[in-house]
Amino acid sequence: MDRFMEEVVVKKQRGLNEVLYVLSVVMMVVMAIVGFMTMQMLFVQFDLFMLIFTLINLGGAFLLFLYRDRLRTEYEYTFTNGTLDFAKVFNNQKRKSLGSLACARVEAFGPVNGNAFQRYITMPGMKRSNWFLNRGAELYYFYIQKDNSKRLIIFEPSQELVDYIKFYLPRGAWQE
Repeated sequence: MDRFMEEVVVKKQRGLNEVLYVLSVVMMVVMAIVGFMTMQMLFVQFDLFMLIFTLINLGGAFLLFLYRDRLRTEYEYTFTNGTLDFAKVFNNQKRKSLGSLACARVEAFGPVNGNAFQRYITMPGMKRSNWFLNRGAELYYFYIQKDNSKRLIIFEPSQELVDYIKFYLPRGAWQE
């Protein structure tokens, strides 16, 4: 029997992010208009201050265009027969794959509020990946080692996904 589950994690309180998104779109448009207007004035009479002002406005509009979608970030967890794929989705348009993890390779898995998590987080040389959005949510972690590098992945799965993961874990990997 195949076990498949897909989960999308969205931020619970998105009010501030939505306001910042709208403000960034408005600022992007205003900065682009001001930049193009001052660029036209440069053709009439060149001024170094006006050139710097134009470059700042056009550069700011371009950066807002590139990074505004990051205010609407979601995480996607896809579980297929013991393999968990992680992805970061920006504004439901751009998808960035974060990686794939076979549950059979996991050395430890458990809730973040458990005692075992403190032992792993304080290890020297630990690389930590936070793939969650809601700080008050029930968070879980994976501890894996690959090529002498230690990695801790923290994410927020549902209880059903946790049960699927537990089914494929090696003996002794579940930590409470």
